Amino acid sequence: MKKLYDWVLALSARKSAEVWLAAIAIIESSFFLIPADVLFLPMALARPQRAYRLAFIATAGSVIGGILGYFLGMYLFEALAKPVLIAFGELHKFEQLKACAGEQTLLVLLTTSGLAHIPPIKIVTILAGVAQINFLFFVTSCVVARGARFFALAWALRRWGDAIKHFIEHRLGLIAGLIGAIVIVLYLAVKYFGQSGAMVC
Repeated sequence: MKKLYDWVLALSARKSAEVWLAAIAIIESSFFLIPADVLFLPMALARPQRAYRLAFIATAGSVIGGILGYFLGMYLFEALAKPVLIAFGELHKFEQLKACAGEQTLLVLLTTSGLAHIPPIKIVTILAGVAQINFLFFVTSCVVARGARFFALAWALRRWGDAIKHFIEHRLGLIAGLIGAIVIVLYLAVKYFGQSGAMVC
């Protein structure tokens, strides 16, 4: 895993880095382990004037990858998606989420996975396809959540540059996790009170 991480990080120094960023963002959203942030951050720090361009590339790639994951779940779950989930040890988590796979729940999961990788985005995109949620709804959710993440990072890097590098590298996961937790808590609270205490999955 460390070697894979280092390999992805090393791609940021190549002339073809933008192509690799798009590729990693695509496969991250459907079956890859390493998030595109690993490549996006050093690239945006090296060329802060291109930060928004890179954010657009990462967002577009992530949405395309999400669509691939959606169709994997819809049409090729048993043949391809399930073996991938088994290989990454994510099948149990997938089955747990599948039990709660209503459209409202999936909206929350798409938001938290897009913003904070909670749960991993590849699980949610495949699950959305299995549940066959509205495709336009799915794509819109991916664009908003993933775009918010990458463009927020681009803004922060353009504004503070190297001064924020250490903070982002060591605290991004914690911050993203807190944001994801807040979204989940707010959703559960609204659902709980909306159902007069009759809370369901």
